[in-house]
Amino acid sequence: MMLINLFHGFCMALADSVPGVSGGTIAFILGFYDKFLNSLHDLFGRDRAARLPALRYLAKLGAGWVIGMALAATVLAQVFDSGVYVLSSAFLGLTVASLPFILKEERETLRGHASSMLFAVAGVALVVGLVTLRGANIGGTLSLSDLQAWQYLYLFQTGMLAIMAMVLPGISGSTLLLVFGAYMPVITALHELMGLNLSVLPGLIVFGCGVLSGIALSIHFIRKALQQFRPQMVWFIIGLMLGSLYAIVMGPATLAVPQEPLSLATFSFPGFLGGVAVLGGLEAARHVLERRQTEQQETIYTEF
Repeated sequence: MMLINLFHGFCMALADSVPGVSGGTIAFILGFYDKFLNSLHDLFGRDRAARLPALRYLAKLGAGWVIGMALAATVLAQVFDSGVYVLSSAFLGLTVASLPFILKEERETLRGHASSMLFAVAGVALVVGLVTLRGANIGGTLSLSDLQAWQYLYLFQTGMLAIMAMVLPGISGSTLLLVFGAYMPVITALHELMGLNLSVLPGLIVFGCGVLSGIALSIHFIRKALQQFRPQMVWFIIGLMLGSLYAIVMGPATLAVPQEPLSLATFSFPGFLGGVAVLGGLEAARHVLERRQTEQQETIYTEF
């Protein structure tokens, strides 16, 4: 069971580290989202008896997440600028491939709620609106090793909003970081911290405080909304994912040295297929781990 939890956390980190699909979406696809959400709720809730099991589960998940994020930060910081169009195409493939999984998992929820598709429109509009705001260069150019006083507040708010997106299936927190111009600064800062460059540490601490605040403020709302208004929330999540496609296309324009948005001329079909293959591989790995877990449980039951 611990191996599965580590694997789940690792997969969430890989999703959280790139624009497109959120860690919440991966949790949704791999079938442990409700347990993850309930554990976060118990961790910040008032039930002390439920807090310890939640902490144990999240610690295992978090260990896998840290490993995955460290690996992703090392790779992305080195190749993002030079391979931005290939990576953006891969992010598109990952996002597009995840949509059928969501629709399949929630087909019974969505049945008879076609009128709620307006929530999908709202999700698309929200992301496109955020990308448009980013066009005004809100927040300026960020460098976590040389932040101005007001940029610490900006970074705190960005972390808070990003983690809300990471928890909610749909838009990736990294997409929001991309929209707000903080994606590569945070990835680069994580990479530099692993190289013992401590000048980025204050900025990362402020960002982390924003992340913790975002979890505490949003988890109850998200859990309640999914319980009481699940069809509407699922449509809204689908809208966020569709809108994130536009954010990914515009992503190269948010680099420190802005490049042209992704176009048909710069689109990489192999990169796109690679993104699709990653999601397919995660789904296949889930089935393998679940089958092994079932076989182990059956063996234990037979021995008794």
